[in-house]
Amino acid sequence: MTKRDSDNPQGFSRRQALKLGAVSTVAVGAPAFFTRNAWAENFRNDPGNASSVTFGFNVPQTGPYADEGADELRAYKLAVKHLNGEGDGGMLNTMTPKHLKGNGVLGKKVVYVTGDTQTKSDAARASAKRMMEKDGVIMISGGSSSGVAVAVQGLAQEMGVIFMCGLTHSNDTTGKDKKRYGFRHFFNAYMSGRALGPVLKEEYGNQRQAYHLTADYTWGWTQEESIKNTTEELGWKTTATVRTPVGAGDFSQYITPVLNSGADVLILNHYGKDMINSLTQAVQFGLRDKQVNGKNFEIIVPLFSRLMAQGAGDNIKGILGTTNWNWSLQDDASKAFVKSFGQEYGAPPSQAAQTCYVQALLYANACEMAGTFYPPEVIKALEGFKFDGMGNGPTEYRAADHQCFKDVLVVRGNENPSSQFDLLKVVKIVPRSQVEYDPKIFGGDLGPYKV
Repeated sequence: MTKRDSDNPQGFSRRQALKLGAVSTVAVGAPAFFTRNAWAENFRNDPGNASSVTFGFNVPQTGPYADEGADELRAYKLAVKHLNGEGDGGMLNTMTPKHLKGNGVLGKKVVYVTGDTQTKSDAARASAKRMMEKDGVIMISGGSSSGVAVAVQGLAQEMGVIFMCGLTHSNDTTGKDKKRYGFRHFFNAYMSGRALGPVLKEEYGNQRQAYHLTADYTWGWTQEESIKNTTEELGWKTTATVRTPVGAGDFSQYITPVLNSGADVLILNHYGKDMINSLTQAVQFGLRDKQVNGKNFEIIVPLFSRLMAQGAGDNIKGILGTTNWNWSLQDDASKAFVKSFGQEYGAPPSQAAQTCYVQALLYANACEMAGTFYPPEVIKALEGFKFDGMGNGPTEYRAADHQCFKDVLVVRGNENPSSQFDLLKVVKIVPRSQVEYDPKIFGGDLGPYKV
């Protein structure tokens, strides 16, 4: 496994020469798949006859989502190790169908560069642009913010470099802002709403008053909309929807009005450290000890992860939400990944780690399927691709919007954890059929295949 720092221009002159046409990728001795697909010679960052190919991992190493970013980076490093035939192989042993051989990608060793999105769209775009122009990445992955995902995905479309989205939950990522060069394995806010609805009705009834605190960017907006639509279908009333800045830290000014609002449910459309802080402060304000409208006051966190649960401590106990994956799942793929990750890092992986690991493998596998790194052919290999053995059951990358469809987990903060990691209890595995939707409802246009 090899890492090159994103500020190191090593190898740039070769790529620059390729870009300027000084080196031909169809010269004598070129790999067969390049001579077979001669039209593929001019795409950005074509590795040509080089012995390695570079992936770019652009994650929040600072900012309110940094905990998720750190786990994403761990997963990417493990994926690179497995792609290069090192370690125990992890999900390469369970993935089906699989075209990877454990010898890199198309015979080239995988190396990588990293960047820090800072959980900011501008910083993420700048970091990604540097990777594409300076480091010669053939693919970019990462991010723990939908604002970041939308920004980087737009850049990927402009530059003709495939973006395998990391953790992004906004409907917009594969909705109105979808792009031909972007693919999302993670589920979205609409799916969270569809999955949570029946459980909320069963647990809390159909006569509730809900108060939303919402992160003020694309993810928060679409999650609020999706959860609000779901709860109002149940018969719930929406008392208020209040937007909060990302990274606010102190949410007391937003929580105080809830106390006298008449609401008996607080819905926290927050993620990462923001969710940890807002939930902790809501509990400190005594909301979970209140009775309103003759009912026990409840708090719901529609999207959360083990890392957030770990940060929130006892405050997460009993809280309902959804998650993309959980390390406690007992399918062969999940067990294989948990084993590999645990041996490498001494802790189980988060949902962010799982989706990022899977994205790296899916991209590499698509290159093998296509027999080339030429992006339009790799994209076509991913569009409509159906796979299993990666921890989420049977999954499909829907061609119409590049959204993965699979089962969704409804989870509850574990009341009686058996270890420091046993923090989420799976309440229900919701089948894909319950969360699927017509891609036309969110609009958007994938755009063209670029050369």
